[in-house]
Amino acid sequence: MEVELLEIRQHMGRFPPFEALSDDLLDEVVGSIDVAYYKAGEEILALDQELHHLCYVRSGAVEVFRRSGDLHNRLGEGDIFGQLSLLRHRRTRYPATAMEDTLLYFIPEEMFHRLCETDDVFADFVELQRPRLESAVEQHKKNNDMIVTRIRKLVTRYPVMVEASTTVQEAARQIGDFQASAVLVLDEPVDNPRYTFRDSEDRAWQVRGILTDSDFRTKVVAEGRPPETPVGDVVANRVIAVQSDESVHEAMLCMLRNNIHHLPVMHRRRPVGIVHLSDIIRYETQSSLYLVSNIFHQPNMEGLARLAPDISGAFVRMVEEGADSRMVGSALSTIGRSFTRRLLELAEDTLGPPPVPYCFMAMGSMARNEQSIVTDQDNALVLSDDFDPEQHDAYFLEMAKIVSDGLDACGYTYCKGDIMATNPQWRQPLATWKRYFSDWIDDPNPEHLLHSSIFFDLDTVHGENAMVEELQDLVADKASRSSLFLAAMARNALNRTPPLGFFRTFVMEKDGKHNNSINLKRRGTAPLTDLIRVHALACGSRAQNSFERLDDIDKTSLLAPGVSDRLRYALELMSMSRIRHQVIDLEHEQTPDNNIEPENVSSQERHNLKEAFQALSHAQKFLKFRYPLPSSRSR
Repeated sequence: MEVELLEIRQHMGRFPPFEALSDDLLDEVVGSIDVAYYKAGEEILALDQELHHLCYVRSGAVEVFRRSGDLHNRLGEGDIFGQLSLLRHRRTRYPATAMEDTLLYFIPEEMFHRLCETDDVFADFVELQRPRLESAVEQHKKNNDMIVTRIRKLVTRYPVMVEASTTVQEAARQIGDFQASAVLVLDEPVDNPRYTFRDSEDRAWQVRGILTDSDFRTKVVAEGRPPETPVGDVVANRVIAVQSDESVHEAMLCMLRNNIHHLPVMHRRRPVGIVHLSDIIRYETQSSLYLVSNIFHQPNMEGLARLAPDISGAFVRMVEEGADSRMVGSALSTIGRSFTRRLLELAEDTLGPPPVPYCFMAMGSMARNEQSIVTDQDNALVLSDDFDPEQHDAYFLEMAKIVSDGLDACGYTYCKGDIMATNPQWRQPLATWKRYFSDWIDDPNPEHLLHSSIFFDLDTVHGENAMVEELQDLVADKASRSSLFLAAMARNALNRTPPLGFFRTFVMEKDGKHNNSINLKRRGTAPLTDLIRVHALACGSRAQNSFERLDDIDKTSLLAPGVSDRLRYALELMSMSRIRHQVIDLEHEQTPDNNIEPENVSSQERHNLKEAFQALSHAQKFLKFRYPLPSSRSR
């Protein structure tokens, strides 16, 4: 997209109803517009004039009149008019005049009607004829702006960009000239770069990294680098960015998860802006996720433990604000990671610097960003291969105890299966972990399959991320080539079946504690997560989140068309049903769990759950046929 069109989409993407459009639809709108300029006092629309376009005010001001000639409304930047005329016989009902010099964008009626047909938010906005202020108030009342608002709304200008050969002195000057707080560093592209784009002169560039004003203090001035040092020598060759289509909520989670304050915003692979954490704070200061900020300000474990009740409050608020299961799971996982990361920081403050590099990793729901309010600890330590047990293990054992005891104090109970870094089996150098993983794949006995189901959902919490990435790569490469392991994992994933009887009636738990109830995790979300994991392993996916794994599976022919969509629907529905019932437990001051009683479920929810369980049942039946046990000759 040309720079001029990017500038237009950047502007339109900040105002309703265009702010809620997908990037693809917004691109189509921008590509279809015409531009018109009107001088102050000039007539824009005459009464009963035939109209074939929607009008968008880019700059200036417009007065809209009633048929009687009385003033109806004054419009400014970002407002639209003419929608009622397009909806009703294309005749202008409200004439309009430029109140001052005004620049308008005209959106053709064909595109207008396409938007009405394909986007419900757009259709509701233009059909209800709600002015922008009223729309903003209604949106604020819902208190879920961060969930539905796209991050591009917070981008107000293009990022400052410099080539890698630019000196740090020149880069600092540009930051000052543009009153920016960071610059993006560009370089010539390498093979298959993640962020590559072409500029207006059709030159290819790769976003190599970001240099912030803080980096100038810590990496340039503090280290005594000369002013002529190229910025390419200072930045880390690592870019964490979000697409402009992502929500403000997702962007904030990304910042908190990676402990960064500047986040490049991309449209496709082209950088369109940089968002600072303060931008989000100014935008929505009442978000429940600011619990994370409080976590990192606690001076000790006692302070962290006092925040434990706030987790339930944040969970309830998110659900009441309309968050879906992905938002809830990601937020709770971020909170859990933040507690863990802060405990690790406190441990290092107490014990001193680690004797060798390490990575503290999470498994299970936290690694998948699918954590629930009902959860325990699943963690481990990956240590550098320089690790010497006699010299170093006392340090890491004490670190693991500080973290594990701290998490328990914060409401994350000890793992009953002892899957914690306090267990010496799960506190090992990288080479040992690689041997573990290889052995589990090569010899899929019941114990190894259990370990695979736990440890093959893994992600970094704190430390040297490259270690965990090596393990993720090993799993993705090796598991996909082992038909025996996939077949064994597939059969292992069939151990838990959905609660459907022969006549599609619910089958109740009979475990004594929760008689006549359904455990939605044990009988629903967990077996579905297991099933998705098998397909993800088969296609070599490196994703950890179940929904992202389904996206990778979609790119293959593992499942018939439409099947992955049904699995997404089933997972979302079961997850949200489980979440809503946990909120009910909390509101009744009961300990939340994963069980629901069908008599307490509405008939509509019962019907939906049955469909979701049926989708899981069909998918499980297909699983063993998709991954048959290989004959002894082919093993």
